[in-house]
Amino acid sequence: MGSKSGLDLIDTNIFVIDLRYRGDIHYNKNLAFLNAVAEKGVGFTTVVNLLELCGILSFNLNEKQLFELWFYFQDKYKVTVLPTPDLTSNFPTIGIQELFDVLKDRSSLGDALMLTVAGKYLPFVSTLVTWDDEHFKGQFPGTVLSPEEYLTASPTGL
Repeated sequence: MGSKSGLDLIDTNIFVIDLRYRGDIHYNKNLAFLNAVAEKGVGFTTVVNLLELCGILSFNLNEKQLFELWFYFQDKYKVTVLPTPDLTSNFPTIGIQELFDVLKDRSSLGDALMLTVAGKYLPFVSTLVTWDDEHFKGQFPGTVLSPEEYLTASPTGL
């Protein structure tokens, strides 16, 4: 189960399904994936993903709930967010050219930001897990898996 390096980058959509779409057809596999990653302690995401999640849920959360999501996210999911989510810090330094290099290969701005920040702050992560795996094939330098593929992959198969 999982990835070659044992360290996995998790896309925003996985957290969105967990927090808002319990009726989604992928919900049970999504939850199984999150539980497996939490148990192994191998999950990572970027501060871009956390900000994106906060933005998506800001329409449904009050200010207190939004702050709780920001501050307790890593504890809830047993994942590491890099760069460290600190409201007093600056947005990760990335060059416009770096970002544009991802955009020109057909990427949304959110995905390009995540890929660029991950490349800079999480170069040791070899697997990206997302429900939008087709969006990232050819963009992410490592293996791209859906949570379902992740759960069925053998440890020696990747």
